[in-house]
Amino acid sequence: MRERTVALALQKGEVRTKDLTDIGVPRCHLSRMCDEGLLVKVAYGRYRAASRDAP
Repeated sequence: MRERTVALALQKGEVRTKDLTDIGVPRCHLSRMCDEGLLVKVAYGRYRAASRDAP
């Protein structure tokens, strides 16, 4: 599930919560993925893949 989420975010550049729930990612996983450094919350309901260059 994490791989699909990050792949979609990389493909689109920025994804909405609805985009992710449409592919089966529960909303509660989004904040966890942000905590793990996989996603960055850009604005309310909008996320992008975290930069792989970040330490």
